[in-house]
Amino acid sequence: MRTHIVWDWNGTLLSDMPAVLGASNAALSLVGVAPMTLDEYRAQYEIPIPNFYHRLLGRMPSRDEWLELDDAFHVKYTELFPGCGLTPGAEELLTGWTAGGRSQSLLSMYEHEQLVPVVDGFGLTRHFVRVDGRRGASGGRKAEELAGHLAALGDGIDRQRTVLIGDAADDARAALSQGIKSVLWTGGSHTREKLVHVGVPVVDSLAEAVAVAEELAR
Repeated sequence: MRTHIVWDWNGTLLSDMPAVLGASNAALSLVGVAPMTLDEYRAQYEIPIPNFYHRLLGRMPSRDEWLELDDAFHVKYTELFPGCGLTPGAEELLTGWTAGGRSQSLLSMYEHEQLVPVVDGFGLTRHFVRVDGRRGASGGRKAEELAGHLAALGDGIDRQRTVLIGDAADDARAALSQGIKSVLWTGGSHTREKLVHVGVPVVDSLAEAVAVAEELAR
């Protein structure tokens, strides 16, 4: 079997950080937190997301606050989403990977029923052997969703030759929990300084991420 890549969506293949920032600021305005710059957001962002709000509020949000914040984020994100596009070069990388006879899939923490038509709208579904979005509660870690994704892929992949490419420390931790490798890139939700401490390769472009993934899986 050849190398299989599990791609993250938000902040990786999808260049949506302006929408994420706008949605986060809209949500946080409800609890009196001043608007952040993108650099400030990337320095503070953390998963699970309630921990991110804890950093900014100085306390953990109540259950009702969390639901209100999460709802406000998604309403604003949906409003801003039409301005989002693919990360430059992403489609060419997907096409090239498939053309080389290798496989790839997509796993996102974006809600599944919303993710599938979005990916299809960008014309990318044909590149993936499987597309999965979040089916559980919002705001949590990726490990459980990754476990289900890999189980569904089954014998179609070799886990020793499977690499997750994402933009968050949680992506690498999820990969580690499932016994696969990972590469993190610096163009999404985290600063390089927050990623280098995770202990996996950190790169500055998706093209480099793909090249490193192939090396890791040899």
